[in-house]
Amino acid sequence: MGLAFRDELFDAQFVRALAYARHGGADIGECFGTAARIGKTDLDRWYREWLATADRTEAAARRSAEAGQVASAREGYLRASNYYRTAGLFHLRAPVDERLRHSTTRQREAFRAGAALLANPPEAVDIPYEDTTLPGYFFRAGPARGPTVILTNGYDGTVEELYFANGAAALARGYHVLAFDGPGQGSVLLDQGLPFRPDWENVVTPVVDHLLGRPEVDPDAVALIGWSFGGYLAPRAATAEHRLAACVSDCGPYDLFDAAAARIPGVLRGGSGLARAALTRALDYLLTKPTAGWALRRNLLVHGVSDPMAFLAMAPDYTLKGREHLIRCPTFVCDTDGDDLSAAAQTFADRLRCPKEFVAFGAADDVTGHCEMSGRATYHRRSFDWLDKVLRR
Repeated sequence: MGLAFRDELFDAQFVRALAYARHGGADIGECFGTAARIGKTDLDRWYREWLATADRTEAAARRSAEAGQVASAREGYLRASNYYRTAGLFHLRAPVDERLRHSTTRQREAFRAGAALLANPPEAVDIPYEDTTLPGYFFRAGPARGPTVILTNGYDGTVEELYFANGAAALARGYHVLAFDGPGQGSVLLDQGLPFRPDWENVVTPVVDHLLGRPEVDPDAVALIGWSFGGYLAPRAATAEHRLAACVSDCGPYDLFDAAAARIPGVLRGGSGLARAALTRALDYLLTKPTAGWALRRNLLVHGVSDPMAFLAMAPDYTLKGREHLIRCPTFVCDTDGDDLSAAAQTFADRLRCPKEFVAFGAADDVTGHCEMSGRATYHRRSFDWLDKVLRR
C-alpha cells in the first residue's frame, strides 16, 4: 500500500503532485481528496477527478483575481496548473489524445496567470532553434547580474512544472532561472511534433546563446540542471557545450538501452528469431496494460517511433558511454535507492574525469522515489550547496 493508492504508478504520480505543495503547487487536502474520489486504478477516472479539482481551483482563483485578492489568486492558479498537468499525464500516447492537449493547454494558461502575480513575474521567451523556436520562461532572482541555472526536463514534464521542481528552489537561493521545453517535451512535442533527439548539445547550445545575450546573466556562472530523463540530456549537452560552469544530473539513465533492457526478463533477451518474436509479442501485450504499459506508450510518443522494437532499436543512441571524458565542467550526479532508471549513476560518476560529486539518497535521508520526489528539499540542499561551492558564491 502506498501513500494514497495501491497501484505503484498511481501512487508515485500522486506523490509527484503533492511534493509541489512546498512551492505553492499543491494543497494536501485537495490532493488527498482527489485521490479518495479516484479510488481504484482507472485512467479515465484519474483524468476526470484531477481535472475537476483543477477546474474548481482555477475558478476560485479567477474569482479572487476579479476581487483584487492577489495572493489568493496567485496561489490558486499555481495549484490549478499542477493539477491540470497531473490530470493529463496518463494520456501521453500516440496518437495524441485530445484530453492531453486540453490539460496541457489549461496548465499553461493557469501557470501564466499565477506567475504573472509573483513578486518578480517571469518573462515568456521564444528561443531560436533551427527553423523554429523553443518556448521557455526567464525568471529573475533580482535586478543584479548574477549566476543562472538552465533547467531541462525529462520524458513527461512541462516547462511550467520546472518552476515547482527546481525553479522556485533556485530563485530562493539567488539564481536567475531559464526553463525551456525542448524536442520531445511539452508543447514542442504536442504543438510542433518534434520528438527527442540524443545529441542534446544541439538543443542546449542555442539556449546558451540566447541566455548569454541577457544583461542579467554572468557568462562565467551558467549551470545546467537536468532531472529525470534530463539527467541524461544535461550531461550529454555538457560533452560539447563547454560554456557551462557546472552540470547537474538528477537521476537519469547512463545508457537508455541498458535501462530498458534491465526490465526485460532474461529469457526474452536472446538474439534468436524465436526470442525476438516472443519479445515482440510480450511488449505489444504490455502496451495494453493500463499502468504497467504507460511508460512504454509514453516512450513511443516522445521518441516518435511506432512500436516497442523500434524504440529498442534507437535506444542505444542515448548513451553517455565513451563520452564521459568530454565533460569538462564540474558535475553533480545523484541516485535514489530503488530507482532503476538511474541504477548506473555511480558507474557514470566513477568514469567522469572532471571534478564531480556523487550522492546516493535513500532511507537514511528519508528520501524515496524517482528523482527524490518524497524529499526534494533534501535534494535541493545537497545539489545547490554543491553548486554554490563550485561557483564560489
